[in-house]
Amino acid sequence: MTTQLRIYTVRPGRLDAWVTAWRTLVVPLRQRFGFEISGSWVDVERQQHIWLVSHPGPQSFEEANVDYWRSPERTAMGLDPHDYLLSEEIRTVDPVL
Repeated sequence: MTTQLRIYTVRPGRLDAWVTAWRTLVVPLRQRFGFEISGSWVDVERQQHIWLVSHPGPQSFEEANVDYWRSPERTAMGLDPHDYLLSEEIRTVDPVL
């Protein structure tokens, strides 16, 4: 199973709005597409949102992610991450515990 650690640096003054939109719009749709969100945190000092997302299959993470982004539901969401985010750092991580 692929797991990604995602670190988003959010535009000044938009962290709360981003987290609210992410929690109410992104998370439920990701879950409908078979993704699992195993944690989410904010680093207020750095204006960052950090979260863990995985996809257990049967599709690969990449295939499921393409389906998510191309879905009519994602388009209808009307949420453009670039309105909120300055940068994204995405790391694929493997468990050791």
